[in-house]
Amino acid sequence: MRVPLSWLREYVDLPATETGRDVQARLISAGLEVETVEQLGAGLKGPLVVGQVRTIEELEGFKKPIRYCTVAVGGANGTGEPQEIVCGARNFAVGDKVVVVLPGAELPGGFAIAERKTYGRMSRGMICSSEELGMGDDGSKGIVVLPPECEVGTDAVELLELVDEVLDIAVTPDRGYCLSLRGIARETATAYGLPLLDPALIDVPAPNAFGHPVKVEEPVGCDRFTARVVTGLDPEARSPIWLRRRLQKAGMRPISLAVDITNYVMLEIGQPLHAYDRTRLQGAIGVRRARQGEKLTTLDGTQRVLDPEDLVIIDDRGPIGLAGVMGGADTEIADALPDAETGAVSGTTDVVVEAAHFDPVSIARTARRHRLGSEAARRFERGVDPLAASAAAQRTVDLLVLLAGGTAEAGVTEAVAPSAPHTLTIPADHPDRVAGVAYGRETVVRRLQQIGCDVYGQDTLTVTVPSWRPDLLDPNDLAEEVIRLEGYENLPATLPKPPAGRGLTERQRLHRRVGRALAGTGYVEALSSPFIGEQVFDKLQLDADDPNRRVVTLVNPLSDEEPALRTLLLPGLLAALRRNIGRGTHDLALFETGLVFQPRADARVAPRLRVDRRPDDEEIVSLTGALPVQPRHAAVVLAGAREQAGWWGEGRPADWADAVEAARTVAREAGAELRVGQGRYGPWHPGRCARLAVVVDGEPRTVGHAGELHPGVLKSLGLPARTCAMELDLDLLQQASEGLPRGPRISTFPVATQDVALIVDASVPAADVEASLRAGAGELLESIRLFDVFTGEQIGADRKSLAYALRFRAPDRTLTAEESTAARDAAVASAAERVGATLRGA
Repeated sequence: MRVPLSWLREYVDLPATETGRDVQARLISAGLEVETVEQLGAGLKGPLVVGQVRTIEELEGFKKPIRYCTVAVGGANGTGEPQEIVCGARNFAVGDKVVVVLPGAELPGGFAIAERKTYGRMSRGMICSSEELGMGDDGSKGIVVLPPECEVGTDAVELLELVDEVLDIAVTPDRGYCLSLRGIARETATAYGLPLLDPALIDVPAPNAFGHPVKVEEPVGCDRFTARVVTGLDPEARSPIWLRRRLQKAGMRPISLAVDITNYVMLEIGQPLHAYDRTRLQGAIGVRRARQGEKLTTLDGTQRVLDPEDLVIIDDRGPIGLAGVMGGADTEIADALPDAETGAVSGTTDVVVEAAHFDPVSIARTARRHRLGSEAARRFERGVDPLAASAAAQRTVDLLVLLAGGTAEAGVTEAVAPSAPHTLTIPADHPDRVAGVAYGRETVVRRLQQIGCDVYGQDTLTVTVPSWRPDLLDPNDLAEEVIRLEGYENLPATLPKPPAGRGLTERQRLHRRVGRALAGTGYVEALSSPFIGEQVFDKLQLDADDPNRRVVTLVNPLSDEEPALRTLLLPGLLAALRRNIGRGTHDLALFETGLVFQPRADARVAPRLRVDRRPDDEEIVSLTGALPVQPRHAAVVLAGAREQAGWWGEGRPADWADAVEAARTVAREAGAELRVGQGRYGPWHPGRCARLAVVVDGEPRTVGHAGELHPGVLKSLGLPARTCAMELDLDLLQQASEGLPRGPRISTFPVATQDVALIVDASVPAADVEASLRAGAGELLESIRLFDVFTGEQIGADRKSLAYALRFRAPDRTLTAEESTAARDAAVASAAERVGATLRGA
């Protein structure tokens, strides 16, 4: 909400010395978010006057149209002679009044004006556009053409109110009354302790039976509808300068007199209004819900298919407007247009003014359903004062009569649904207990009265909430008003004393340990969006019946291209990888730990909870049961070099083994034994994919996959060759955990190392060979490490040699050579029996 300080002063008699910064500080102290104070006209210096165009000479021979003009500026130039000015704009003619800046002046932005020769002529000044003057958009896209009554030589700075201060206020959803000068003036008057000149306190005639007929069929959606009629408007009447300038300062573009007046009153009082061309209405105005299949062309020229939940304004033909959002094109105020033959100007001369109060929820849903944000919808959905409708209609009628020469008809139509003011009961010391400050009853009563409440009682106060504050719903809201007006900065800073807790859960601790471990091995955490599009599953080459294709779809997604919740972390991580590679970073190792979302087999509908109380235990259980299953996953992606080259030696590219090692790192942090075997799944290369498994309750369970991604997947995602990835289920890994990881027991006795080289079929996974060696070696085996893989003619076709280093150690003695050799032989025998291995060289 943009609030010109000059306009605000009409309702609050602020001291003349108060600046916009001073008002900003007071309003911030009262709880409003005043983001900036814009200084209009800053840097504007020198003579800026009203001029009249006397002659126009079209200059030829240039790439764009150029005009050489003489402009009368009165005595402002010291000679009284017309001023010669070269100008490229074409939206003015001889006799028009324009804004002229003379040599020696300076426009906003440090643009100095001087006499200079251009296009072969001497130009002594400039004819100004609204943009050059910092006035905002006036719709002309050219030179400012002033009304004919402006006197030549008049100071244009004062005439156009070019110097002002504008407060830009971010209005929160609970303070809809601040979307008006009336609301901001009320807050300012309270902050300064000054009286308020309420623009809504005007004489309003009583309703009668002579007004335009109105029929409200939906009193729940529209509890108040006021209609007034003004006839005999001058279609050629233009908005006066003061009205146009106030709209521009408030951030709105002037359109036509009737529309400008309705916008002006909306900004002033906070009540959205709409003006209908009376000659285009057929029969009574009505309010009802839309019917299936009905259509409406709104003022923006878009034809909209209406929803049965939409609240619409109708006449005998059907819908003529989306209630509280936007009017229809069929009853739009017509522009003033001259007749081609007679020259007579025709346009709207009779209007019906609508001022109504609509249900905030209904308006908000309609605006979002049609993706049609408007200033009216913005106010209605935050809450509008229902009692201000008749005053706003009267103010509009008065301005139409004053500025457009119209006549107000005696008829006043007002359809009102019965309602009672909202009343609350609050202990007088409730704000004291909420804030921890002893305000006292007198302060509480005074502050509540300042915001417009009627207050009665002693120890227990009966508070009648004002009609413009629909956000005051319970005693805590009233306590907040007292506290903010007394000043948040005056609240004492007291550290709370929380009860002793039990710390993080085991799941939270594992999440943190995994993140630290992966970061410690060189991975960088990336937090990706949880939203995906289902087309990504095709790029990942998932089977049609893959469970990860079953997604939870959002009713109101942020993007139509990503309407579902992720079932895997890889799509988001791979997108982050592609984005960073596209920006010049090629050696990357990223990881993420986060939730994925899996729909339940027995899909349930979540209950709609009430907002006036805390949900009970049964409702919470029902709500939780409708949520998707949300296991926590961990994933990594790698591309480029894993080890950089340098003076220390050659580097090494990332490969599938790094992805497998990342999985082992995660498993170690979980205290689970990870089994790595050959696998085949979706996005991974079929020959370079490891299946990751753990044992849960005696049964082996697949926990994830790791390895190099399939070339087809990399091509579809725009990723470099040999990109590797790993993803596993952290929750399932935790179920296989043996509890807290225990540190290794350090033996004081020496280690005995035995190396073995085994020849096996090329199809036998190294993990199976390692498992067989580990099973045969017994309890003396401390560790096993594969340190060499060899293939060649020496060992035969389709065969490979795997060399392992076995470390043996006893906790209570030094092993003899015979004991370590026997353990090695037992390991070799186990490998021979299980995987058909033979000892190389035997």
